[in-house]
Amino acid sequence: MSIAARNEPLVLGFETSCDETGVGLVRGQTLLADALATSMAEHERFGGVVPEIASRAHLEAMVPTVHRALAEAGVQASDVDAVAVTAGPGLTGALLVGLAAAKAYALALDKPLYGVNHLAAHVAVDELQHGRLAEPSMALLVSGGHSSLLLVPDLAREVRSMGRTIDDAAGEAFDKVARVLGMPFPGGPPIDRAAREGDPTAIDFPRGLTGPRDAPYDFSFSGLKTAVARWVEARQRAGEPVPVADVAASFQEAVADVLTAKAVRACRDAGIDHLVLGGGVAANSRLRALAEERCAAAGIVLRVPSPRLCTDNGAMVAALGSRLVEAGIPPSAPDVGADSSLPIEVVTR
Repeated sequence: MSIAARNEPLVLGFETSCDETGVGLVRGQTLLADALATSMAEHERFGGVVPEIASRAHLEAMVPTVHRALAEAGVQASDVDAVAVTAGPGLTGALLVGLAAAKAYALALDKPLYGVNHLAAHVAVDELQHGRLAEPSMALLVSGGHSSLLLVPDLAREVRSMGRTIDDAAGEAFDKVARVLGMPFPGGPPIDRAAREGDPTAIDFPRGLTGPRDAPYDFSFSGLKTAVARWVEARQRAGEPVPVADVAASFQEAVADVLTAKAVRACRDAGIDHLVLGGGVAANSRLRALAEERCAAAGIVLRVPSPRLCTDNGAMVAALGSRLVEAGIPPSAPDVGADSSLPIEVVTR
């Protein structure tokens, strides 16, 4: 590490918006540690995340995960210069656990505390891998709870919503379709694997909100999910086998088609030539491939973090915290609270 890098602030980040307990350490734009504990296995039998289980799992995992992060980075807690934590959006109980831990560390270490926006953090994490974000940029964030198009003029000060999901987010649709096909939760990875053996043109599933009068940047995957379920049910009623791989591939293609088409359109309409793809669903192989293909054709520079950094993690929170410290943004009040529906326009509380 260079002398300049050592002089940059060391930020400790906490992420507990859903079922992952993430603790990251970032110095400037350099990732030093990304420790993660997940309670996913405890939610599998329910077919989705149970908020109370997630909150209790965060309580149990928090201190050991912090210790792992510090050990991985080779630093002491006393070396930390600032603390960042997800304040929203997310599950209220889960957010409160992370906030309580972050406040405790900030108070004990007498360091500034930054309550940050989970979605903005998904954009910031890309800087750990690809360097400073071009501003303005467009960001397509796709996860279990969010499908969002964001305009990012200044990551530390201004993020605007261009479009969002009006019902099921893409990740939710993956989970529900996986259940219909008899696959485990979460549904993204098994559908991705099955789709590799299928024909993406086998079934013409609908593309939601793509008509000439529809909102150009908003998303809807509820109708697609229902169409898949009805198609499968019809085959089962007729006593015919369900071609699981073809269903998975055709469904996945419909999702990737809509997401990438709207993202490229938003970039063109706004005159922006940089697109960041993030969120857990950004780990999907077809979404990444189609985004690369369409961005290349449109002359748009695509930035996609590694799959591990796409999913919820503490590194992304620390990365955004680092940008806020660098930009001289005032820290949050000590009594900053959780906001389960924190709007993207609020980068830090």
